[in-house]
Amino acid sequence: MSRVSPTKKQKVVPIIPDTYLAVIKNSIGSNLFHNFYAKVNGKRTDVMANGQLSCAFYVSSILLLFKFIKEGHATVDSTVKDLKQSGWKKIKKPKIGSIIVWEKMIFSNNNIHKHIGFFIGNNKAISNSYKLRYPALHHFTFDGKRKVELILWNSKLK
Repeated sequence: MSRVSPTKKQKVVPIIPDTYLAVIKNSIGSNLFHNFYAKVNGKRTDVMANGQLSCAFYVSSILLLFKFIKEGHATVDSTVKDLKQSGWKKIKKPKIGSIIVWEKMIFSNNNIHKHIGFFIGNNKAISNSYKLRYPALHHFTFDGKRKVELILWNSKLK
């Protein structure tokens, strides 16, 4: 692919699905979604726990960048609600670019969390890693260790 510097005579039409997937893939290893600060009971708190709880913040930030949802979110449930209100539909099998929501899981600190990420094809997904604290590539079922609860698709990704 060649680089183009548009002139007044050239018409440049963004290819949103391709750019969306490139941004998702290029996010692997990024610390961009580590922190989100809020006042909790009057105290400044990093509600993302320095990247441990950043899956919804990561996914909703990319979706918001492409105007696929109305606002950014800190929780899976609020992200899914916005997705549904923004026209994303439930599908049975993941398509490239679809959103995957995994079942609740109990972590070592006894916290229970759902998880959300992007399906990128070839049985692979990218989501924020609880352990690594940044977006990582993995099998879309975590090699059969985590059940997919919901898959959402937007027709703008065709």
